[in-house]
Amino acid sequence: MVPGELETHPSRYKHWRLTREGPLACLTMAVAEDAPLVPGYKLKLNSYDLGVDLELADAVQRLRFEHPEVRAVILTSGQERVFCAGANIHMLAAAPHAFKVNFCKFTNETRLAMEDASAHSGQHYIAACNGTTAGGGYELALACEEIYLVDDGRSAVSLPEVSLLGVLPGTGGLTRLVDKRKVRRDLADVFATLPEGVKGRRAVEWRLVDGVFPKSRFSESVQKRALDKARAETSAKGPGIVLDPLSPAVAEDSVRYRHVALHLNHARRTAEIIVNVPPGAHPRGVEEIHSAGADFWPLRAFRELDDALLRLRFHYQEIGLLLLKTSGDIETVRALDAVLAENRHDWLVNEIILQMARVLRRLDLTSRSLFAIVEPGSCFAGSLLELALAADRIYMLDGAGGARLATSPLNGGFLPMVHGISRLAVRFLGEPVKIEELLGHKEPLDASAAENAGLVTAVVDAIDWEDELRMAVEERASLSPDALTAMEANLRFAGPESPESKIFGRLSAWQNWVFSRPNAAGDHGALTLYGKPERPQFDWRRT
Repeated sequence: MVPGELETHPSRYKHWRLTREGPLACLTMAVAEDAPLVPGYKLKLNSYDLGVDLELADAVQRLRFEHPEVRAVILTSGQERVFCAGANIHMLAAAPHAFKVNFCKFTNETRLAMEDASAHSGQHYIAACNGTTAGGGYELALACEEIYLVDDGRSAVSLPEVSLLGVLPGTGGLTRLVDKRKVRRDLADVFATLPEGVKGRRAVEWRLVDGVFPKSRFSESVQKRALDKARAETSAKGPGIVLDPLSPAVAEDSVRYRHVALHLNHARRTAEIIVNVPPGAHPRGVEEIHSAGADFWPLRAFRELDDALLRLRFHYQEIGLLLLKTSGDIETVRALDAVLAENRHDWLVNEIILQMARVLRRLDLTSRSLFAIVEPGSCFAGSLLELALAADRIYMLDGAGGARLATSPLNGGFLPMVHGISRLAVRFLGEPVKIEELLGHKEPLDASAAENAGLVTAVVDAIDWEDELRMAVEERASLSPDALTAMEANLRFAGPESPESKIFGRLSAWQNWVFSRPNAAGDHGALTLYGKPERPQFDWRRT
């Protein structure tokens, strides 16, 4: 369903135009209907598939790193009378179940990156809905800080998924309606079952959009609003850095990057992700970080890890268990983290930390079992300790050899999970005093100290190490993948909810369920029959 490469570049965009002028940028959606990611459907009415969203994700990332001078981004359409018709229905109807869910998950992560840029990078996204804005198109607008709709007597915003397709808005639309835009619950209920949507002043009154402008002055009015937002940002940023291609070496059983390696065992349905920290990766200050640019280890390594996670999601769906490993000097990682924490005020350092946090959240949300393996030569410290803290279990080798764990300032909330708290806070939800103790611990912890601190699941001696790991891996691989995905989603996010965690929790459970039900995806389901003369046939029993 998905071609091999998930990377792209503005020079290769087929569906988006990115322009910049001073502090303003414009992302224009002009989907080429005859250029779907895979053959079999046309991308009519600015509908999108994964290829369209991969370009958008790339543009959002590049604006943050390559064009920090941009303070406001106008998101609009290059087509007449339509902003975006949402995810391509024929693509979704024909796609396997797993792809449907992973596609929705990725598109939501892209929209979260836009919200993250508005909240933390001073790049404010404004949706200029210059035509009909339906389904995923309205969800795209909902990810923006402000939404403006053309008042032409025809254009409306809508979420028609429930009434027309028998599914839910796939990228958090319902949650963003009530949690983000504070739409009244009863009005949201009407809106979500009204296929024709809402337009004009009524859309403003219901909080569905922030304003409407007539067609004659729509572009001018939105640009003025965007300039006002841009001028309110006064901090100096730039110059940007260039994000070079990752260009991994891909083989049948491995994907190798500069600092990350992905090893696949197809027969056992397992994979190893190894993050390597090279000697001499520690910069002495901000100037060296800027000089290193995209080669700076934390930025490069976490970009590579991100690509590996996406490849696992779209290319290797039979892999059920990831073994997380690291290699390098523990003090190098702690020194890198200290430099990042001390210089968070610098725009590039801030973007690197935010990018690390986004990648770790992608790991949290990966529908795979995660085991961290701590051995001599590992460097699970600080930002890389977060990999272990994200894992469902942590196995640590005991005895001589020097396996150790360590914290750094970045473990103290710099890299939050989707519900806004640190992985240490989740681990010690019932013992918060341990968090400060561990953050204040200056020396790395050996196996015994790590076990006493509650940082590991099991400490195993060298005699039993191989057998213990083998049995744990075999047992995990023998369990139902559906039950494991559900179990892990319930256990990983202890503590309070946030709009982000609600979206992913509901996507993992409700949309996953709806996509597999005959009322949507069966031979006579609403999604399957969309655009055909037959009416869907529903199983009317509620469960």
